[in-house]
Order: sequence, then structure tokens, then C-alpha cells
Amino acid sequence: MGISERKEREREEMKTMITTAAMKMFLEDGYAKTSIRNIADAIEYSPGTIYLYYKDKDELLFEVQGQAYLKLLEAFKQNVTSTNPLEKLEQLGKTYVSFGLANPELYDLMFIIRAPTNVDETTHGHNGDATFNYLISLIEECIQADLLIFKNANQAALQIWSMAHGLVSLNLRCRLKVMIPEESSIPEILHIAIEEYLFSIRA
Repeated sequence: MGISERKEREREEMKTMITTAAMKMFLEDGYAKTSIRNIADAIEYSPGTIYLYYKDKDELLFEVQGQAYLKLLEAFKQNVTSTNPLEKLEQLGKTYVSFGLANPELYDLMFIIRAPTNVDETTHGHNGDATFNYLISLIEECIQADLLIFKNANQAALQIWSMAHGLVSLNLRCRLKVMIPEESSIPEILHIAIEEYLFSIRA
């Protein structure tokens, strides 16, 4: 291995160490307590070392956010197993809801709090593209088979995503207690909501 390859490997290893510590701290302590200094203390390096890799906290959490999207994409790939397009879409919707309920902090970072989106995505790329494209591909499959009322996959994705996001967000902000007093029933009821919504948009 040449010098340049070794340096690149060391750089990637350091970035992995930093983002792993940032992810752990974010999940345990939340956004406000996740700071460059605290992350540096956790990995036993100086804050200046982290600034060699990330301009600021937002840029670091933007990368953590990207990893969260990949976790969601992996969950899609593991749980969408049917050969029927509509059933695959239903499995995806339920997986999305389950992911949000099981990972409230990550979901907050991905879809609710503003901070990571302060990063200039024109230079850093767009987090979640592969995850969103997975949804689009399933919808296109359904449209091509004339299984949905929609003709435009992007419009369909906007509505389906908004519906699922609304369910998860209402729960994360404790707004479902009025309608669903028993917390243990929330996952089941939200999955039923996904089923019924997808049934309502069948062709």
C-alpha cells in the first residue's frame, strides 16, 4: 500500500471514529448536548483534530444524518420482500413507520430538526437520495401495472410520504394520545392506517 492510500485509509478511519461517537452522543444526549468539544473528549482527541475533517457541528451531523438514511434504506431492503408491487409498497410504508417509532432521535435528525440542513447541499450532495429513489421505484412499478390512481410517481411519492411522515411526527410530538390512549397499540394502529390509506389510492 502506497503512502497516499495509507493516508486516505487513516483519514476514513478517523472520520468513522468521529461520526460513530457523534451518532452515539446524539442518540443518548440529543442535539443540544452534541458538541465538537464533547465528541473530541469522547474520542480523546482535541477539538482541533475534528475541525480538520468537519467545518462545524452541522457538517458533522449532516454526515450522521446521511448514515441514518442508509439505515432506513437497509431496513427497506430487509423488509420489502413481496413480489407483489402493492404489497411491497405496504411493507415499505410499515417499515418507515416502525423505523420512526423505534428511532425517534434519528427520525428527528432526518426529517424534523432544521440544523443539519444548514449545510450547503449543492457541495455536499443530498442526503436520502437513494432512500427516496427506493420509494420512487416501487411507486413506478405500481403505476406501470395500473395499480394506483396516480399517473405521476413524484406526486404519488409526495402524498404517500407525507401521510406516513404525519403519522410518525404526530406520535413523536405526543399528539396521538388524544386518539390513542394506550401507547402499546400505537404501532398496530399506525400500520392499519398505512394499509387503509394505500387501499384508498388503489386504481
